[in-house]
Amino acid sequence: MTCHQRFYVLNLLSTFLLLLMISTQTLIRVSAQTNEVATLVEPSYAEIIDQWQAEFKLGPLDFQESFFLADQTPASTADVWEKQDAFGYEHAVVHLADGKQTTLQIEVPATGLYQLSFDYYRLNEGLIEPEFALKVNGEYPYYESRRVIAKSLWTNATDDFPVNNYGNEMIPAQVALNQWNTRLMYDPNFEQANPLLIPLNAGENTLEIIHQSGEFLMGQISLQTPVELLDYSEYLAQFTSTNATNATNQAETLLTVEAEKPAFKSDSYIRPIAQKNIAVHPYDPASNLLNTFGGDSWQRGGQRVTWEIEVPEAGLYQITLKSIQRNKQKAPVFRNIYLNGAIPFAQMQHYRINPSDQWENQTLTDSQGVPYEFYLEAGTNQLSLEVDVSPMTPVIGSLTQMMQEINQLGLELSQLTGNRVDANRDWQIMDYMPDLIERFDGWIVQLEADYTLLDDVYNQAAASPDQVTLQVIINRLRTLKEDPNDLPNKLGELSQGTGSITQAMGNLIVELQKGPLLLDQIFVHQAQADLPAATASWTDTLTSKAQEFYYSFAQPSLDISDVEEGTIEVWVGRSQPYVEIMQAMVDREFTQQTGIDVKLSVMPNESKIILANSANQQPDVALGVSVGQPFELAIRNAALNLSQFEDFDEVSQRFSPGAFLPLMLDDQAYGLPETQDFYVLFYREDIMEQLGLPIPNTWQDVINILPELQRAGMNFYIPLSSTAGMKPFMFTAPFIYQFGGEIYAEDGMSTAIGSEASLAGIKFMTDLYTLYSIPLQVPNFYNSFRYGELPIGISNFQTYVQLTSAAPEIRNSWKLALYPGIPQEDGAVNRETTGSAQTAMIFNKSEHQDESWAFLKWWTSADVQIAFASEIQTAYGPEFMWHTANLEAFSQLPWPEEDKAIILEQWEQLREVPKIPGSYMIEREISNVWSDVVFYGSNLRATVDRSSVYADREVRKKMTEFGYLENEQVVKPYRIPTVETVESWGD
Repeated sequence: MTCHQRFYVLNLLSTFLLLLMISTQTLIRVSAQTNEVATLVEPSYAEIIDQWQAEFKLGPLDFQESFFLADQTPASTADVWEKQDAFGYEHAVVHLADGKQTTLQIEVPATGLYQLSFDYYRLNEGLIEPEFALKVNGEYPYYESRRVIAKSLWTNATDDFPVNNYGNEMIPAQVALNQWNTRLMYDPNFEQANPLLIPLNAGENTLEIIHQSGEFLMGQISLQTPVELLDYSEYLAQFTSTNATNATNQAETLLTVEAEKPAFKSDSYIRPIAQKNIAVHPYDPASNLLNTFGGDSWQRGGQRVTWEIEVPEAGLYQITLKSIQRNKQKAPVFRNIYLNGAIPFAQMQHYRINPSDQWENQTLTDSQGVPYEFYLEAGTNQLSLEVDVSPMTPVIGSLTQMMQEINQLGLELSQLTGNRVDANRDWQIMDYMPDLIERFDGWIVQLEADYTLLDDVYNQAAASPDQVTLQVIINRLRTLKEDPNDLPNKLGELSQGTGSITQAMGNLIVELQKGPLLLDQIFVHQAQADLPAATASWTDTLTSKAQEFYYSFAQPSLDISDVEEGTIEVWVGRSQPYVEIMQAMVDREFTQQTGIDVKLSVMPNESKIILANSANQQPDVALGVSVGQPFELAIRNAALNLSQFEDFDEVSQRFSPGAFLPLMLDDQAYGLPETQDFYVLFYREDIMEQLGLPIPNTWQDVINILPELQRAGMNFYIPLSSTAGMKPFMFTAPFIYQFGGEIYAEDGMSTAIGSEASLAGIKFMTDLYTLYSIPLQVPNFYNSFRYGELPIGISNFQTYVQLTSAAPEIRNSWKLALYPGIPQEDGAVNRETTGSAQTAMIFNKSEHQDESWAFLKWWTSADVQIAFASEIQTAYGPEFMWHTANLEAFSQLPWPEEDKAIILEQWEQLREVPKIPGSYMIEREISNVWSDVVFYGSNLRATVDRSSVYADREVRKKMTEFGYLENEQVVKPYRIPTVETVESWGD
């Protein structure tokens, strides 16, 4: 019996068991599972804090006590660093890395709720923040305790902004401050208004500190009871008339701080922004100056920026922000304001900054418009502004919970209807779900309360876009409620598809979590001081615009333009921020090393390459082009054969062999892999552990866990479910390859999808839907994974970026594993998958082929790729991850080591689909086979045979066009690229 036959015997057995289980479950039991997901992990802090505050009191008033972690080494797996190695700390410290942990025994005088703070020193490089998990008496007290962040502090490497070749200022390199810091424990989303509280029993308690990411030292843990902030009147009363005399004597003091140059900040990518506006300081009509700060890069909860202010004399001063806030229309944003590291009085917590369409001088005032006064010592004072999204936390929590409930209803309806929509079938839904109307009523009432809360928080004359979205959701729920029997036909409106209610809720949550603000200057002054005007006069504005227009004709840019003789012209298919950093690296490194000038330009559209080549206006090099472009140009004699260079074989060893396959024609390479995608298994470790399910290694393992997942109202995801129409090779080819099949015949003149092995792969690909009921369409796996509806599935780099940068609440609750595969006779598992992304190429008509090859070698080298990955992420944020195709460079990126290990191991079986003339038709026909079998129940063999005829006809037509066939006879052989051919280059 072959491995394919054994696999299908096991499949049939699993199918029988699955059908038996489903047949024994009633709809009542399915309904009883609606809240099961919520019980799989600890409750959130927001869910449990009200209960705790009712049960416990705060700890004893003014209680504070500190404990050195290094003093309790017997219970620790972490290393202890002695005082002399602790970077100036007063005591021995604990070194946390590689998942190690330390345990601390503490005593408190009374049962109650306490705040926790900790001293830490960051050791690791890059953007990875030091993080740990906290257990109290053997348990996580709430979900947020699984991820406690020890925030880093960042500053500019230089006080002056560097200038590029065009005279425009650039963001300087960012460096993390190496210093000891003390921080209270906050939730990872920074959605709670105050530091988190932990419950402790009177007497002895055990705290476990478990390393999660980064590398850092920890000194002492401090416990304290919360300190209530003073009211402004109490704050002001602390300062005598003598203290305030200096402010009176300096009545016209006006101190100006340029916002674009803070002392330090909590994230490297909170950045200055160039604004061409004469009202902004500084201003130059001829060049772009980095003259404002923040905007969209300063909008996430907890992001804090600190400026230093030199005050001539101690006294009471007012503070004015020259700001603009038009990113969130008709909605205010909030900031927590700190002086010298502490919020001075209660009114500086959740301070409201109103929306504005133009620059305004917003003095910090009370609700009546009376300016607040702040006492500042003579000398250096620190002013910090921290993004605060806590006023929206109740609405965010409500929407998150409701999304889970609506998604659960969608799953129940899918199970009831067999996941098939039939507009001609009548349902009596209330017979199966008698509480349906009650559920809808509850959602509508809660959303109306959320609308009222937003109305109170925003307090604007007109409804904000957030409120409009909320009202649209309410209206849609009311419409669906009117005809519950039609719900099975309207799942796309409820919980599935790109226009569903749940997607609208998810988008609204994202918007509510934003608080952008753009600053130009900060003024510290007395009441009598004359502040500069926030806006320019219309005559000055008109004059400046005329000057900008004049200089625009002479100002060079990154747009495509003529280059000087001897300069390599490179078109880059990426956005301007990427190209700016690339050009800076080229100028300071490649050109200085080689003397070769290079001009990079942003390529707005890849089709421009073909048009430019036809008009003999092509560049020398193109970067960031799609993986199929080199082949299409090579077969038309427009791309340069890179294999001709003497050191090509050596350079080719930088990359996965399977990544070259779509870049080859007649065993020659016409491009280099530049970036590389990956498809791996994502899984929610917390949910899988609670369900007691193993992480699948093979596809049979996947089938084995499906019944239990589906019993809990969950499922498994594969990328085929992400597209409603065309199913591309990147999603279908892995099934064919893993079952030992091929897409093309050996001579390349026809398709091979009708072979037994290929049929086995296609059959399994369709059986996943027809027999095993995985979801037909998943509009957004990231959202479904984040909220636990699909706790396991196969996805790629895009999902990885989203989860690492935009799902902080599950940061340490998900992991990666290898792509499931098919066991082979020798015991190995075939996990062959696709994974190409973007490529680099040289044009055949280039007059600088040797220089262009030198540039490509430099650009794709490990050192350059590592440096670029670091610069782009440090400057623009964690979501700007660079998935280089250089294997050595990728292994050194500042990603979690266990994640890189999985990805690199999966890349060992990377096998991209080669290109042949007419391959697009084979890709389309495989997609058509899937649709016909899954949607219409067509016979697989007959459908594949019919599609093979259509595909072969198109392949022969294209082979004739490019000179491989003549009168249906082969006149020139076509060689299908193989991994073995690529591997032989290194021999």
